[in-house]
Amino acid sequence: MKLWQKDYKLNKEIEKFTVGNDFLLDKNLVKYDVYGSIAHALMLNKIGILTENEFQKLKKALIDILKLDEKNKFEIKLEDEDVHTAIENYLTKKLGSIGKKIHTARSRNEQVLVDLRLYSKEKLHEVQKLALELANSLIDVAEKHKDMPMPGYTHSRKAMPSSVGLYFGSFAEALIDDLEVIEEAYELNDQSPLGSGAGYGLPLNVDRHLVADLLGFEKVQNNVLYVQNSRGKFESVIIFALSTVMHDLAKLSNDFILFSMDEFGFFKLQDEFCTGSSIMPQKKNPDVFELTRAKAAKLDSNLYLVKSVISKLQSGYNRDLQLTKEPLIESFDITISTLKIFNLAIKNLQINKGKCIEACTSDLFATEHAYELVKKGVPFRDAYKEIAKNIGKLKKRIGATGDLELGKAKEHIKAITAEIDLEIKKFNSKIKDLLK
Repeated sequence: MKLWQKDYKLNKEIEKFTVGNDFLLDKNLVKYDVYGSIAHALMLNKIGILTENEFQKLKKALIDILKLDEKNKFEIKLEDEDVHTAIENYLTKKLGSIGKKIHTARSRNEQVLVDLRLYSKEKLHEVQKLALELANSLIDVAEKHKDMPMPGYTHSRKAMPSSVGLYFGSFAEALIDDLEVIEEAYELNDQSPLGSGAGYGLPLNVDRHLVADLLGFEKVQNNVLYVQNSRGKFESVIIFALSTVMHDLAKLSNDFILFSMDEFGFFKLQDEFCTGSSIMPQKKNPDVFELTRAKAAKLDSNLYLVKSVISKLQSGYNRDLQLTKEPLIESFDITISTLKIFNLAIKNLQINKGKCIEACTSDLFATEHAYELVKKGVPFRDAYKEIAKNIGKLKKRIGATGDLELGKAKEHIKAITAEIDLEIKKFNSKIKDLLK
């Protein structure tokens, strides 16, 4: 039975077209639909729609679904359309009329919203933890090589003295900033949509604050029509936040590819991170980093897709919104897998000190020499011209790149980690209490 089933059968081709990939994608959402259903059933019990006995039977059956899902044995068929129908059909088959009561005072519209928001809460936590781990790894490399010279580039040409520490520290701080963007997306997502029905409220006095609290949401999303209008909007904000991480990883990838070329040789990628050529025996290719650049572009396309879908819709639920689910799930999968790969890569990256020093040719110190003339009273513009005429005569000097303040970045990461760990603990505690 479909949740909307009436006295006719849907054409099979129409069924395939309208269901799309949802019955496959929703394998990601089973546990979240169970959480939402238990909270909803408890609320129905509190307002007198379900007896205590009926609630306990529903809760037990829903926890059984969780156990089946953990073993990958809970099936969602194309005929079910989605996880919501598959779960209700399971409950009805097992509990008869009691199972039919679970959908009282809710719509599929708000079910998919609560599933995606709970899913996004956990996935955003995972992204935050992985990004912090990578930032820590980058700072460790920066600290280890803070005094190792390396050319700095502008316009893809040698510019001024830099260091390996400055280089890796820059990406650590980039990720710390990315975490600020992710936190904004997390706070927006942390609103309970339950009790909004199909976007116009419900004819029962449901307790929206109770279900929000049971599921660990920070607050209730108040306006029931905006609940529906926010679908796709929240997803696009999350994808944008993820794309900021991927953009930094794409830039880092581009540098790794360049600086590990034989012509530079600053960095060396271990063989186990490289693939080979089917025709050229000598090739060791940085495919991981090339694919990262392309995957960052994939997130941009996912963001454009979601924003394009929602920009053309009138208020209220529209079936177009179904197509915003896959880009969200895919964007999380890409970002999480890429962060994991980079955590491995950074810990196994080799720095070639000889190549880095060799590349620090005398022209890199032109600006420094110009300022030495300035200190003697020469106007900067005259000093600039004087040094420009005598670049070939400058002596090579390995200069420091200043205080990187890596300790401050470490403390910042420590503080953010503590905040995120507290959020995760609070959410896990709510879910644990719900399943007791």
